[in-house]
Amino acid sequence: MPVVTERDGEVRVFTFKEGVLSAVAHDLEIAVERFRFEWDDARTRVTATFDAKSLRVLHAIVRGAPSSALSDRDKRKIEDNLRDDVLHVKRFPEIRFQSTRIDGLRVEGTLTLHGTTRAIATELRQEGGKLIADVPLNQPDFGITPYSAMLGTLRVQAGVRVKIVVSSNG
Repeated sequence: MPVVTERDGEVRVFTFKEGVLSAVAHDLEIAVERFRFEWDDARTRVTATFDAKSLRVLHAIVRGAPSSALSDRDKRKIEDNLRDDVLHVKRFPEIRFQSTRIDGLRVEGTLTLHGTTRAIATELRQEGGKLIADVPLNQPDFGITPYSAMLGTLRVQAGVRVKIVVSSNG
């Protein structure tokens, strides 16, 4: 059974700010540091697991580019809020995807996140020896209340984007 882990790829979550005070906030790029994709031998099914405790803030995104606007302390505080107040990782430590159909580069399946399972689908693309997926997720669809502060004047948008890049040789 072919297996791909963080040694063979990367998973990134991109969050976007909104609200009256969004000018003082940052869009973020967050790494999922521990994950595992397992394909059956015929590559007709895939199961993916993501360790929700392994999310790490890499940096702020300013005008579409990585920025050093966040201190290490800021990053740790965001990670604590993400784990404790948004994803509730003590209760929901694992995020899981199970394909139901793979048709060429289209993958359909179910994603269990925050204790809620929903159907999702994405189109993969191949670049060199990599498979790449960009998956939009709406946090409320999974029972997640997007993070907000300062009486809601600073918020994370409900929609996040997950980018997965893995070796197609795994």
